[in-house]
Amino acid sequence: MQITAVILAGGRGMRMGGIDKGLADYNGKAMVAHVLDRIQPQVTQVIMNANRNLDIYQQFGIQVVTDATNQFDGPLAGFQAGLAYAKTEWVLTVPCDSPLLPLDLVERMSNAIRKSNALMAIARSSSGDHPVFCLLHTSLSDDLDTFLNEGQRRVSAWQYRHTPVFVDFADEQAFTNINHPVEKSLP
Repeated sequence: MQITAVILAGGRGMRMGGIDKGLADYNGKAMVAHVLDRIQPQVTQVIMNANRNLDIYQQFGIQVVTDATNQFDGPLAGFQAGLAYAKTEWVLTVPCDSPLLPLDLVERMSNAIRKSNALMAIARSSSGDHPVFCLLHTSLSDDLDTFLNEGQRRVSAWQYRHTPVFVDFADEQAFTNINHPVEKSLP
């Protein structure tokens, strides 16, 4: 299965005082660098979705794409941008603020897709669903465009329209997303 990963770094970072979370320092390097290091070996292609500091993100050596609008429409706008630029049939979305994401994320998500014939897989752990850790087929692109054009923004509301398969992960810390500067001291 050929998969493009889309690192979602297009938000406003409001819970961290408006800073660009992907570029925030975590253990000596940008958070997004940790995410890139962990996801790049698992996929065919990586795309960065960002809406500011584009010149800095381009220094990571991967394609940088922006949302279709300048409204900061949330993660689904990043999904949309990734689907538009992916060169593969499958797209995996991951947030820029989860530097501990699973090293077997793609393997487990793609296996769940193969077994279920679903068009979408979503990560789940004991704390609940992690909707931005999502593997989806590019055939869902038009439906996502329609959903966003209707003014909808809720990730799970769109995902549940497509009967996703949920993939259970035991390592809760792998899905830690860093939303406050104090959390930068995590392992």
